[in-house]
Amino acid sequence: MLLAITAVMAGLVLLVWSADRFVDGAAATAKHLGMPTLLIGMVIIGFGTSAPELAVSAMAASDGNPGLALGNAYGSNITNIALIIGLVALISPIAVHSQVLRKELPLLLGLSAIAGFQLLDGELTQLDGGILLAVFTAVMGWSIVQGLRGKEDPFGGETEAELVEHPMALNAALAWLAVGLVLLIASSRLLVWGAVTIAQGLGVSDLIIGLTIVAIGTSLPELASSIAAVKKNEHDLILGNILGSGIFNTLAVVGLAATIHPLTVDMEVLYRDWTLMTVLTAALMFMSLRVFSSERSISRLEGALLLLTYVGYTSYLVSTVIL
Repeated sequence: MLLAITAVMAGLVLLVWSADRFVDGAAATAKHLGMPTLLIGMVIIGFGTSAPELAVSAMAASDGNPGLALGNAYGSNITNIALIIGLVALISPIAVHSQVLRKELPLLLGLSAIAGFQLLDGELTQLDGGILLAVFTAVMGWSIVQGLRGKEDPFGGETEAELVEHPMALNAALAWLAVGLVLLIASSRLLVWGAVTIAQGLGVSDLIIGLTIVAIGTSLPELASSIAAVKKNEHDLILGNILGSGIFNTLAVVGLAATIHPLTVDMEVLYRDWTLMTVLTAALMFMSLRVFSSERSISRLEGALLLLTYVGYTSYLVSTVIL
């Protein structure tokens, strides 16, 4: 058990570090190749921060641990909105300016509805996974169009500022891209082995481990980037990372896992985890888009409510293990 705990801790540290290097290298490479900054922010940074979830869920699915794969994806979405947005809003209210991000919020809610429909029969087949990946491809195409058209969007401006502040030569960018990818795969293997071993040792489901320990760990890149962004007053970058990650988790992470190995889904995933994920997405959309607010920001009070929701949800999951 001690070895498994050590493996999880080491895997999480290495996973977060390698994901950060991978995203930095990919963003810098895209910049050198002339990709528009809004597109870099939406596609590479927004989706790239979910690289840990993708690697871990794919590894878990290939090992025949569907609960860990699905719990990691949905648990990360819950963690991103309730814990990260809640914590950041508590530190400083999050103003929403980007028109592109306002379009992504209803999109993420619609994608959550599609995911829920697929869960109704208690399984995610390879066909379901293929559909999710096809929808993800369409969303990527839409993001590329938005990135090419939205040259004056505030989200693009904040991404440009980040790239200028942290310049990277092309050779270094390519090197970090390759190193980050290799270490992502290695650290995910270590983390999945440790998480499954702990679950078996404690007699709990790998779903619970995926929703808690693994979900929090794989969401650390979003947490780190969000805290760094709030210090620089880059609010659209915070929301962009969270929304990009949510779309990626719902479509690509779950889709790839189901394509690798069909996933048997307990109904509690639909009634408890998917429902909370969808309600949180709807709440975030309301907070960001409410018509009657001149500021259109996520307030400290709303951040506190999100944090309390996360604490309550996690406490309930832990109580199911203890009791």
